[in-house]
Amino acid sequence: MPNTAAHLPGDHLDIAKMPGHWFLARMGKRVLRPGGRALTDFLLAELSIGRGDAVVEMAPGLGVTTRLALAAGPSSYTVVERDSAAAATLESLLSGVSGHCLTGDAADTQLPPGEASVVFGEAFLTMQPAAQKKKILEEAFRLLRPGGRYGFHELGLCPDSLSEEEQTAIQKDLAGSIRVGARPLTCESWRDLITSAGFEIQSVKELPMELLGPRRLVRDEGLLGAARIAFNALKSPKARARMRSLRATFRRNASNLRAIAVVARKPA
Repeated sequence: MPNTAAHLPGDHLDIAKMPGHWFLARMGKRVLRPGGRALTDFLLAELSIGRGDAVVEMAPGLGVTTRLALAAGPSSYTVVERDSAAAATLESLLSGVSGHCLTGDAADTQLPPGEASVVFGEAFLTMQPAAQKKKILEEAFRLLRPGGRYGFHELGLCPDSLSEEEQTAIQKDLAGSIRVGARPLTCESWRDLITSAGFEIQSVKELPMELLGPRRLVRDEGLLGAARIAFNALKSPKARARMRSLRATFRRNASNLRAIAVVARKPA
């Protein structure tokens, strides 16, 4: 895996104020999705990317899933990433393949309609306000050819019967800890959102959200990777405090947090 340390976003920020996902990346965590590698694998299997596909990936971050999808050999691959530091790493991943990186807005890519047979993204819709979520799904629908596949892997809330007040309280608690707006929906609301954009749902999978659980860390990062994260956090009092805060927030809300992946199709 290429060394991305020089390009990690958030490098100029204090550890206490850095967005949670970039703090974890700074500690050495590479799988930053709520359902871990298992749900990413499900998403990619259901999208079934192949050699004839034109793929658009939205907000790839460090590009861990990008590498997996590129291994399927799609005919073209476009990534849309707002963060310029992350985009620099992604550019290097796409060298030598028929692909390019757009530094811009996933809600307004400026790509031609019908450009893609597959569009997907992970763990970025959760951070968007309701109106922006809708615009991003509309853009994905516009980019896809008839019959094209769309998928996402996001943070969900459960049970579906949570009141708006309960959802808001959880969202505020998460946002205060991860230092970025977190607006997860109930799993039912995620499904409603994607169908309201015109998509037909093909498959759904939910898993516990155990991003910092010891077993999940080992499964996603391997023993050496998990040890590296722990060592990096222990080196700095600020990093230790930040890691404790994140873990406490996730534990406090564990019964109401889920990871959800949905794969849908644009009607032919």
